[in-house]
Amino acid sequence: MSLVAVIDYGMGNLRSVAKALEHVNPNVRVKITSEAKVIGQADHIIFPGQGAIGAAMSALKARGLDQILLERMATKPFLGICLGLQVMMEFSEEDGGTKGLGLLRGRVNRFPEPHTDKNGTKLKVPHMGWNQCHQHSHPLWQGIAQDSRFYFVHSYYVTTEDEAEIAGTCDYGIPFVAAACRSNLFAVQFHPEKSAHAGLKLLENFLQWDGSV
Repeated sequence: MSLVAVIDYGMGNLRSVAKALEHVNPNVRVKITSEAKVIGQADHIIFPGQGAIGAAMSALKARGLDQILLERMATKPFLGICLGLQVMMEFSEEDGGTKGLGLLRGRVNRFPEPHTDKNGTKLKVPHMGWNQCHQHSHPLWQGIAQDSRFYFVHSYYVTTEDEAEIAGTCDYGIPFVAAACRSNLFAVQFHPEKSAHAGLKLLENFLQWDGSV
């Protein structure tokens, strides 16, 4: 039975993610864990998260998870969710400036306030609710209609100049990276576990993915 490690570093909607995984594929064993041994044995790794990136990076280092994650993320299929996307970038404006894991070439910026769309309509920060994601070709989008809607909750957004690492985009007054990828790594700004059929399909695809593109 395939083992899926959902990383527990003290932040994130862990049980909702685990239940969604068990729902889409009852034949996998889902383990919420902060143990390096379990992470090392996992066939798939998921890094969910919410909250501040500075606290997340400190928690990873305090638990000794940063190094085992970097080691396993070099080869195993990996999915980052929300903050799990942002920590993969090189740098974030949050908390006065925080270095990420640097696995993807991008940075994390805060939505400006006041924030408006192109017509001058005021937009709330955080960006909270359903929005379309325009997909770039990737195995994890299989069976998901182009421009499907997903559920977002975030005040910071990702940008990158490396178009090869963009797997999906969204617009909330500002265009931003909604999904990023490189080899066996895939990460999304939205919450697939809260995104109805499209989100569950993405999780199902991830559990079937061998990390190749």
